[in-house]
Amino acid sequence: MLANIRGGGEFGPLWHQAALKEKRQRAYDDFIAIGEDLLKRRVTSTPHLGVIGGSNGGLLVGVMLTQRPDLFGAVVCQVPLLDMQRYSQLLAGASWMGEYGNPAVPAEWSYISRYSPYHNVRPRVIYPRVLFTTSTRDDRVHPGHARKMAAKLEAQKANFLYYENIEGGHGGAANNQQSAYMNALAYTFLLKQLR
Repeated sequence: MLANIRGGGEFGPLWHQAALKEKRQRAYDDFIAIGEDLLKRRVTSTPHLGVIGGSNGGLLVGVMLTQRPDLFGAVVCQVPLLDMQRYSQLLAGASWMGEYGNPAVPAEWSYISRYSPYHNVRPRVIYPRVLFTTSTRDDRVHPGHARKMAAKLEAQKANFLYYENIEGGHGGAANNQQSAYMNALAYTFLLKQLR
């Protein structure tokens, strides 16, 4: 299923602008509503509902992990943005402040902090199993996002997997063979988790 949530470019500039900066939570609310509707209509159930996303989509599924751990049976979080307090200081992050806001401005950090996955991991919460994938050579989203999130979950004894390819840039793979391997990791993980 493909979910068209506010903040994307599918339906023009107004659709994209509807989830910028302080309105970002709308995109996450839209995604949650889709998941809830799938359960309500009995298309699936939580143990069989998985999400996969990379880059900004990695942020999306990271938010799902922390805001609605009860809704999903598995999460694949690829080359993700997760530490939204430091994103603007890492690699290409400063160029995305028009999208998310500037975390150095207290009023903007106030709304960013409410969804920043890294800052919303809570003790004693049972999170769905998550697979983090990243690339050491990602030149857009620093692999530190996935590394820090994995370390934080590890400290809480959460159940997760982590894979970091040493090549590949932001796509996570340097060639077709590596791309096939990364896809196999993601889909095998989902197949095993969501049975």
